[in-house]
Amino acid sequence: MADNARAKKLADLIREVVAQKLQRGIKDPRLGTHVTITDTRVTGDLREATVFYTVYGDDEERASAAAGLESAKGVLRSAVGAAAGTKFTPTLTFVADALPENARTIEDLLDRARASDAQVRQASSGATYAGEADPYRKPGGEDDEDAAAE
Repeated sequence: MADNARAKKLADLIREVVAQKLQRGIKDPRLGTHVTITDTRVTGDLREATVFYTVYGDDEERASAAAGLESAKGVLRSAVGAAAGTKFTPTLTFVADALPENARTIEDLLDRARASDAQVRQASSGATYAGEADPYRKPGGEDDEDAAAE
């Protein structure tokens, strides 16, 4: 349990250090203000860290940002090592986060569901019941008398 707490603490520190360094310390034009660090995960042995990021832009900007992060990996790892003060600085792996694409897909599905609901609502606005409004038999009604006569 203590290892998980240490890994979580180190992951939070890595996320903060990498985000600050990208914002202020690295002068690579490929890593402009459109790169956002979304999450960081560290293995239980604290040797490897996966940094998730998003890039707001088109596919060309995403590829450019990925190349920029790979080229800045050593500088970022050095900054993490200086801030963490651990015996071993974890290796950094950058992975594009699929969160924006997933959110966009969910929004599209919700829009389709809303449109379908509106169509159903419109189609049913003037509809009436196929049979009677109350389909249940009542005691003492005509159906009971017919059944008793048979």
